[in-house]
Order: sequence, then structure tokens, then C-alpha cells
Amino acid sequence: MLSSFLPEGLTAPEAHLLWPDGAPGALGSRDEDKPSLTPYLPTSEKRSGASMLILPGGGYNMLAPHEGEGFARWFVEQGVTCYVLKYRLGSKGYRHPIMLQDAARALRMVRAWARRDGLDPARIGVIGSSAGGHLASTLATHFDLGVPSAADPFDRESSRPDLAILCYPVITFGEFAHVGSREALLGKTPPAELVRSLSNELQVTPSTPPCFLWHTVADQTVPVENSLLFAAALRRAGVPFSLHIYESGAHGLGFGDAKRAAPPWSDQCLYWLRERKFLP
Repeated sequence: MLSSFLPEGLTAPEAHLLWPDGAPGALGSRDEDKPSLTPYLPTSEKRSGASMLILPGGGYNMLAPHEGEGFARWFVEQGVTCYVLKYRLGSKGYRHPIMLQDAARALRMVRAWARRDGLDPARIGVIGSSAGGHLASTLATHFDLGVPSAADPFDRESSRPDLAILCYPVITFGEFAHVGSREALLGKTPPAELVRSLSNELQVTPSTPPCFLWHTVADQTVPVENSLLFAAALRRAGVPFSLHIYESGAHGLGFGDAKRAAPPWSDQCLYWLRERKFLP
């Protein structure tokens, strides 16, 4: 289990396994068979009380570091306690529901650790990018409230995030699907009912948490319709959301770099987080 506070602002020296005795459904004992959380902690002066679970993208085939550690270090500067999830991947032989199982377990752990460490268990967010955005939106639409009588204390916690941030997310497995993510998650010929269940614009309810979404019209990898469909579903369900569509920018930008500027989504996200009382 995570000690109360690791060196402030630094990566933990080692990741913390979601299941120290072996993950359910593991295909072996390789590193890729062991889902884990790596914590990034703000200084005590900056600590806001909020926590964020970070789900990197990568088409369910890899995990993009700039959408994991890169995001964590930015959130730490805002006073948010962060955890980057290494979830199991399609490229390593895994299929749904393993990825959701990993994400739900991670969210429960983050909430339990918040209670233990004097943080706010009602301010637990999730951010996901691309396929990580699909996993985040799956968590936001396929959560459960935990089992109070469970022997495992983590299983007593809700897996519902209090808000979700979706960056150029994969959402639908229908007309505007990112085929690579769908195949990595569900295989090449998934049943129609499974495709529908994991097309998350069809799974939004009034219980879905508030969401911040951003995408670019120029995205040639994951069509902008993914975010538009999800926002429309949130609107119909009466779920608060903030949608930001930018004209230019390639897929996978994150915060951008010297060669590729990113839209000002991070400033607008901070504004939204303060509006939601997630940050002071």
C-alpha cells in the first residue's frame, strides 16, 4: 500500500500493484500482466485535497508517456494528487472487461487513499486521452457504487469518478469509430451488443459525472464526432459538461511541444475545475 506521503512532487520509486497477489484474469507474470498505479504528489503547501486518476492513450496497444507522467506533473503544479494507471493492453492479449476492471480498481484505490491521507474522497477525477479517453468515459458510464460488505476494503468504494476530463477521446464504436482501438479492446468480430455497450454515447445517464471534453476538427485519427456525440448525450441526460472544439491540431497533442502547439485547453480546463469547486 502507498505510504502516506512520498517525496513531495516526485514520482514514487516504484509503482503500486492493483492486486499484489496477482491480477484477476492475468495471462502470466510478466510486467505487462501487472496493472499498477504510480503516484505524483504536490507539495504540502499546494495540496488542494483533490485527486486525479490518469489514463494515458495509445489505442489500447501502448501507453503514451506524455499523456501519463506529462499530465501528472502539470496537475501536481495545480495542487492535485495524481496517480497514473498502467492498465493491461490489447497488444498483450487482453480484451474487455480487463481494462475497465483495472480502471475501476484504480479509482476505488484512489478514493480509499484519499480518505486515509486526509484528502477529499468526493473530489476524485479521471482524465483520459484518445483510447484512454474511451476508458475514462467507460468508467464514467459503467461504474458501480461498491459493495459495503466486501472483505477487500477497496471493493467497498465506489468506482464512479466525480468528474471526467476527456482529451480527443475515442467514444463510439459505430460509424465514427477508431477501428484500431475497437479491435484492440474487443477483437476483430465482437458481438453487436458488446459494440453497443462500449459505444459510450449510448450509455450516458443522469448519473454520469460532469465532463470536460476537447477535440480538434483536424483530428485525422479519432474523428471529432466522438466528442460531439458524447456531449449531445450528456446534454440529453442533463449532465453538466464543457465542450471545446478547436479548428486546428493533430491527434495526440496533449500539452503540445516546441514543434506542435496545442490549443489552450489546459487554461479552460482549470477554469472549469474551479467552476466545479474541484479546485479552489
